[in-house]
Amino acid sequence: MSPTSHDPRDPIARIERLVDDGKFEFLVPRTECGMLAVTGSVKGCKVVIFASDATIKSGALGIDGSKVIVTAYKAAMGAQLPIIGIWHSGGARLSDGVASLDAFGEVFQSMISASGRIPQLSLVLGPTAGGGAYGPALTDVVVLAPEGRIFVTGPDVVKSVTGEDIDMALLGGPEAHKKNSGLAHVIAASEEEAFEDIRDLTALFANQGFMNPDVADIDLSQFVPPSKVRTYEVHPLVDAILDKDAEHIELLSMWAPNMTTIVGRLGGATVGVLANNPAHLAGVLDAAAGEKAARFVRTCDAFGIPLIVIADVQGFLPGAGQEWEGAVRRGAKLLHAFGEAVVPRVTLITRRAYGGAYVAMNSKSLGATRVFAWPDAEVSVMGAVAAVRVLHRRILADLPREQREAMELELAAEHEKVSGGVAKAIEIGAVDEMITPAQTRSALAKSIANAPHRRGSHGNIPL
Repeated sequence: MSPTSHDPRDPIARIERLVDDGKFEFLVPRTECGMLAVTGSVKGCKVVIFASDATIKSGALGIDGSKVIVTAYKAAMGAQLPIIGIWHSGGARLSDGVASLDAFGEVFQSMISASGRIPQLSLVLGPTAGGGAYGPALTDVVVLAPEGRIFVTGPDVVKSVTGEDIDMALLGGPEAHKKNSGLAHVIAASEEEAFEDIRDLTALFANQGFMNPDVADIDLSQFVPPSKVRTYEVHPLVDAILDKDAEHIELLSMWAPNMTTIVGRLGGATVGVLANNPAHLAGVLDAAAGEKAARFVRTCDAFGIPLIVIADVQGFLPGAGQEWEGAVRRGAKLLHAFGEAVVPRVTLITRRAYGGAYVAMNSKSLGATRVFAWPDAEVSVMGAVAAVRVLHRRILADLPREQREAMELELAAEHEKVSGGVAKAIEIGAVDEMITPAQTRSALAKSIANAPHRRGSHGNIPL
């Protein structure tokens, strides 16, 4: 029993909650350095774990503590094991002076060298500041517990420098990171849930399994309204595609919610699902969604996780605000991420895929393994009505107002036949095959199972 086992901040107690049966082995002996490193198993997967000791100087990290993390990374890289960091750190240990900053640099270098080579997961359970904030930020997935806080500088420094009066929770707590920063991938409702989430994520990354293509089909049409102008939540569709009763984690659920990113299983194998969500901004791509999706694609590619892309997108969100926020620059990240990805990546067009957003959602021209479309799907430069308003603006302008709408619909129907239907998309090679909603699960599984299973050779920089 640890002498501080009564203290909820005790790293031993936290590690015991994380590992299978509470069993682990020390990589290095426990000292007063403020950091522990151990090996153990999480859901049957061997892992390396390092944990802040917040019972000593609030987990502040100095030279010796940093060496413990570097040792943990060397062990994880040597054995090609996932590494999990449990963070509760006040940042650099002041008593070590500038040497503690130099030591932090060595920690960051270890993380960067491991990027894309082994899964790096972070569990933030308490205030994590300064260098301690950049540690989780350099990892692949960050899970934030209710009492977790991530910020570069604390409230006191903020007030002294800027005059802004703000508390820890508002500065760097769950509410701050849920919608605003895009830093924390998973916001847990309780500490217990945070531990379960990190365990599930470990299994999804470390035990990816093998795709069984013989999955049961169900009619997915019930999850998507037939009208192309109706909004809907995409989550029930994604849930129906993925295996029931298997690990299933959504990443960055509240940041850029018009883009949904989920890691789960299909046919027993880990897959990443990237889907437009028409319930938010009608599912269009904006600057934040482009960045969110690009990061997700690169993460999946770095660790050999096949991608399923569900496209129902009208285009990019227009406006000066979007241009100023870097919609082009951040959208280019998504194009680049798909273009360099080597993992199997299958696209399903459910209702529509318009304009540049069609390309950005894993088009055939960007190297998609296979592109499927449902029978009523539309692939086009823009919606049919919008297109005829441009192409036939003079004809429409000469008509009486009461006749204009009917003519628009007539011209739009003709336009769809020649430019926007599935048959045309198949003819030009933009779509490989038309499938029904009732064929979808098995078509996706078979396409992934039959594709060469490769893994990207790049780091997973936090884009």
